[in-house]
Amino acid sequence: MILRMTGIHKRFPGVIALDGVDFRLFPGEVHALMGENGAGKSTLIKVLTGVYGVDGGEIEFGGEQVSFTGPAAAQRAGVSTVYQEVNLCPNLSIAENILLGREPRRFGRILWSKMRRRAEELLARLDLELDVTAPLSTQSIAVQQLVAIARALDVDARVLVLDEPTSSLDSHEVDRLLAVMRTLRAEGMAILFVSHFIDQVFAISDRMTVLRNGKLVGEYLTTQITPVGLVTKMIGKELATLDELEQVRPERAGQQELLRAGDLGRKGGIEPFSLEIQRGEVVGLAGLLGSGRTELARLLYGADHADNGTVHIDDKPVKLRSPRTAIARGIAFCSENRKTEGLVEDLTVRENIALAVQASRGWTKPLSRKRQDEIAERSIKALDIRPANPEAKVRDLSGGNQQKVLLARWLITNPRLLILDEPTRGIDIGAKTEIQKLVTQLAGEGMAVVFISAELEEVLRLSDRVVVLRDRHVVAQLHNDSLTPEQIMATIADGAGE
Repeated sequence: MILRMTGIHKRFPGVIALDGVDFRLFPGEVHALMGENGAGKSTLIKVLTGVYGVDGGEIEFGGEQVSFTGPAAAQRAGVSTVYQEVNLCPNLSIAENILLGREPRRFGRILWSKMRRRAEELLARLDLELDVTAPLSTQSIAVQQLVAIARALDVDARVLVLDEPTSSLDSHEVDRLLAVMRTLRAEGMAILFVSHFIDQVFAISDRMTVLRNGKLVGEYLTTQITPVGLVTKMIGKELATLDELEQVRPERAGQQELLRAGDLGRKGGIEPFSLEIQRGEVVGLAGLLGSGRTELARLLYGADHADNGTVHIDDKPVKLRSPRTAIARGIAFCSENRKTEGLVEDLTVRENIALAVQASRGWTKPLSRKRQDEIAERSIKALDIRPANPEAKVRDLSGGNQQKVLLARWLITNPRLLILDEPTRGIDIGAKTEIQKLVTQLAGEGMAVVFISAELEEVLRLSDRVVVLRDRHVVAQLHNDSLTPEQIMATIADGAGE
């Protein structure tokens, strides 16, 4: 055994995050850590790597009792971690990011050519060829994730912790990463793997530990548990929740045009496209990573400026010069990068939820504390945000609950068009169900929704119409009359729709 965590307790103000949790890890295995958002997975990882101190329990690493003072100390001991949110330096080159702090030197000077060669070797282990001198900011989120993994592989790690490493990757990149994990496992590395993609967990893991509400449910060999059994243990009840995911989309009648884009485009972003969005309609955007889904959404929100084309709202021409203009027109946008483009982690749940309303009023008309409390309490109850503490720091919430806070912020502005970019990425099946039900409910009440997801099944489950993109072109707009993922993929491959 390389790692044993025994009776781990961790408390935060108003919440017990870990309550006597045990965990163990062996060399040459992939061990999946499973549970809903808020179950304690990320907290356990941060306790292991010294981000958080423990309030009780013991950690043994390599047969010795340890208490790491921080991630750097854990890394020096042989525990290397790649988190869901990529924490790299976009202004530096790919090679500099991979070898930051470990640059090859001679007489104090960096050996740039040697550093580039080493970076290329590490990327080759991931079957990735890149110009390692290019700034990291020029790469997609998926490539940045792989760069973070390459950085983790450079250290002499005995334990590799992967916290949602596949959440931003397309199917090809997922297959490549799983192949790398199998290679590392065969070399004797112990891998702690956190993922909400159940099929990936069963494809790669040898064992799994399930947490629920900060407590240990159990440890299981992958061969001795079924996907249905796993989900039941994660959510702590029978699969009525899963059944709700498969509900038939309701018929939505009486639709009227809300927004019309004509030949809207941006050079280097997305080729000109035309699109109509009706009131009460869910429009799904489907396409592979880099196909232009987010670029299309950002034009509709005014986050990027269109080089050409027109936008009409209520059949009246408008110029979406900025997000402020879009908000004034009733358009809200939840970015896929909730931590960098959405939430303010140092603020409380209450303060984050109130931000959009405050911005619409202007800073000369501050919201009263009483009004903020009312908004926060209503939102927490409506979206079941946990912990139900408006004064909790949003950084201490799980990914799913952070996403709910971001949704709450925009919903209290009563938008007419809500753009959701990967709203269920990296969150558990329970929170995913709640958000999907919310989308259906909002559309039923007349709100228009643009829904972006890498999971085609999710897009098809919710959407009345699917806009298919490839290579930053809109290649088809399909009415969702029993569409299948296979039909969407064929459309992407062919570049033409019916």
